Amino acid sequence: MVRTVSGVAITAVVASCLALAPGGLAPAAAQEKPSPGAGDANAIPVGVVYANLKPITPAMEFVGRVEAPERVEIRARVKGMLEAVLFKEGETVKEGAPLYRIEKPLFEADVQQAQGDLERAKAALDLAKIQRQRAQELVDKNAGTVVARDQAVANEQQSQGAILSAEAALNTAKINLGYTDITAPITGRIGRTAVTKGHIVGPDSGVLATIVSQDPMYVTFPVSQRDLLQAQKEQKITDVGSLEVRIKFADGSVYDQVGKVNFVDVSVNRTTDTVTLRADLPNPNGKLIDGELVRVELKTGAPEEKVVIPQAALIADQAGLYVFAVEDGKAVVKRVKIASGGRGADVIVSEGLAAGAPVIIEGFQSLKPGAAVRATPVPALGG
Repeated sequence: MVRTVSGVAITAVVASCLALAPGGLAPAAAQEKPSPGAGDANAIPVGVVYANLKPITPAMEFVGRVEAPERVEIRARVKGMLEAVLFKEGETVKEGAPLYRIEKPLFEADVQQAQGDLERAKAALDLAKIQRQRAQELVDKNAGTVVARDQAVANEQQSQGAILSAEAALNTAKINLGYTDITAPITGRIGRTAVTKGHIVGPDSGVLATIVSQDPMYVTFPVSQRDLLQAQKEQKITDVGSLEVRIKFADGSVYDQVGKVNFVDVSVNRTTDTVTLRADLPNPNGKLIDGELVRVELKTGAPEEKVVIPQAALIADQAGLYVFAVEDGKAVVKRVKIASGGRGADVIVSEGLAAGAPVIIEGFQSLKPGAAVRATPVPALGG
């Protein structure tokens, strides 16, 4: 009887302590389980991005080079002193725009001299015709010789030939005079000038400047026979020209225009067993530069759903790549494999991570596996 009374008394004391304690919990609240990490004052704050499923088109990647469809080296075709440079280096010039001017007086004098030679040749022809007519009249009257008549005929023909020569010389002089104005043969951007006003230029002066067309631009890239056959097989096509092409710049950014293959070389390189392909890409803003080295993505199939995460979440060690994910309020290591074909700052995860998994992208630098974390979603970095 005494033991029973003591048990009741102890129970009553405990209940009184719970009721009087500051911040005491009601019985129901005491049984609730706090969210993982939320109740841990030592939890490390981190930013997370959820792994997404995105449609990714299978592609093969190659190294390519940007080429202008038209590239013209400007040279002087006649010799003379450069009188003026009529363009600004690096600007876009229209076809027919003046670029250089060579002094004209000597070439104008050549035109006048050729014109005078032509006039003398015409006068000589007129005289030869008269002499031939007189010689023929004398022969008809038996007052002249056939030899004299034939000589007059030959003189007339020589005079006709002299006119043709004089006309050709005049045309040449006019053409050379026209060459003193050097104009743009195509529309495009012009580079630096190799000469300035006052230089003596001529056919042996080399390249004065270079013009490259801007829109569209070509991208050429070598593809192995094996890859080319695989691309044709996967898309079940025989026309490689229907393959889409995208390019990436040296900083990893993706060009916003899509191109098409417009040329496949007629022979395979015997040394590398590759065939050269060329794609045609719009260049409305002049972002593509002639000679630029780029990464070329050749589309090889229909879009497929892939798990995508920001590249900034990846960590590398001797065992490979991994990310920190959040499970039950703790940081856990997920070993992953990355596939090619990512976009912008995103990478494709082929193994090791499920869609929807919260991946730590901020604050993981000092994390250890199993550490309690307090996760806050942040905007995705990928495009």
